[in-house]
Amino acid sequence: MQDIQADYIRKKLEDLLSEHRDLDDVIDSMVKNQVFDQLQLQRLKKRKLGLKDEIIKLKALIVPDIIA
Repeated sequence: MQDIQADYIRKKLEDLLSEHRDLDDVIDSMVKNQVFDQLQLQRLKKRKLGLKDEIIKLKALIVPDIIA
């Protein structure tokens, strides 16, 4: 059961990382070309930050903190 859950978490993490990279590319392209809607850019950045939060949470589930 734990293996299935761990596999699901890893897959979800891969998907989120991929989406985060894609958003980064889109945002960079929009800014570089200077052809963008400010509201759309803000929404993309907000989504990217949300993804980062989810990624951090999932990474914490996979690699729990070690108390030294």
